[in-house]
Amino acid sequence: MKKTILVTLALFLIVFSLCVLPIHGEAGIYDNVIRLHVLANSDSEEDQALKLTVRDAILAESEEILAGATTREEAEAALSRSLPRIERAARGAVRAAGFDAPISVCFDVEQYPTRQYENLAFPAGKYLSLRVKIGEAEGRNWWCVLFPPLCVGAATGRDKQETVCLAAGLSTEQYRLIADTDSVRYKLRFKILETIAGRQSAFS
Repeated sequence: MKKTILVTLALFLIVFSLCVLPIHGEAGIYDNVIRLHVLANSDSEEDQALKLTVRDAILAESEEILAGATTREEAEAALSRSLPRIERAARGAVRAAGFDAPISVCFDVEQYPTRQYENLAFPAGKYLSLRVKIGEAEGRNWWCVLFPPLCVGAATGRDKQETVCLAAGLSTEQYRLIADTDSVRYKLRFKILETIAGRQSAFS
């Protein structure tokens, strides 16, 4: 009986939260973002350093490739056309570092945990991802947001980050959600969004 009351109370609080703090268009964060996921060959010091070298080569290429892209659709199309170019850049970085590890580059939808990038945080959920595997891809990963281009130096500082995010199609409300995570109100909205995304993932 006590357990039933607690479950009922929990459901009431969730429904109440959704009514008081509705998720208007925040779920669109998932539809406006492309993540970058670089998987190292192993956790050895050399392989982890190589992972960062490959990352830098990919970011340099993607900055040129994504120049002028104003929507995720445009960014996805530009990156899709340039996958061979990105793979060549990654392979070149590997060879220049004195290694011969195979490289695999592809687009995929991946489940990401909640991730903090300096003063921005992105909710857990499924994102379109440019995934780069180095060798056996069994080492620690490196994640970032490729579009909006928050991985590159052009998006430093809160003002520039907001400009970049809004220019890429995120609404002001969506930007506030990922930027104002110190606010109790937005922390709750963030958790609600993650809960919804988690339930959708469980049934997909």
